[in-house]
Amino acid sequence: MATLDAWLPEWDARERHERRVSADPEAALAAALEVPFAPDGIVRALFRVRGLPGGGTVVGTLRSLGFEVLAQEPDHLVLGAAGTPWNLRTRPHEFAGARDGEVRVALSLEAAPAEGGAVLATETRISASDSAARRAFLRYWRVVGPFSAVVRRHWLKAAERALT
Repeated sequence: MATLDAWLPEWDARERHERRVSADPEAALAAALEVPFAPDGIVRALFRVRGLPGGGTVVGTLRSLGFEVLAQEPDHLVLGAAGTPWNLRTRPHEFAGARDGEVRVALSLEAAPAEGGAVLATETRISASDSAARRAFLRYWRVVGPFSAVVRRHWLKAAERALT
C-alpha cells in the first residue's frame, strides 16, 4: 500500500474494497487488470447514467478516459488523474497538473498474500487543490460515492470469477 501513499498520502475522500481470492497475488492482480470496465448489467446501467463507456478492461478504459499509470509492479498498479469529475463536460488530465478548483484522483489495484490465496483490493483517494474544489467534490461524492462502491465491489467479484 505504500505506493498509493507515495502518490496521495492525504485525501479528502477515500474508498477501499477488498476480496479474498484463491490465487497467488500476481494471478489475482492479473485477473483484476483484465476485468471488463462494466462487468455486468448493473455496472453498465450505472455507467450509462454517468455517460461512461461500458467496453474494454478496467485499466484500458481508465487510461482512455485520461488516467495515467503512476506505478506498476507485479502485485499493484496505481493510476491517477486530475480534473473536475462533477463537471460532465470536462475530461481528466495529468495527475501532477492539478490546478486550482480541481481534485487529484489516485486509484490502486493491489493483491497481497493471504492464507489460501490473496487479498485483492481497490482503493481510490481524492484530494482537492483548494476549499472550493473540496466542497464541489464532496457534494458530488455524496451522490456518486455509493454507486462508485457498487462498481468497485463488482470489479473485485468479476476478478474472482475470472480466477475460477
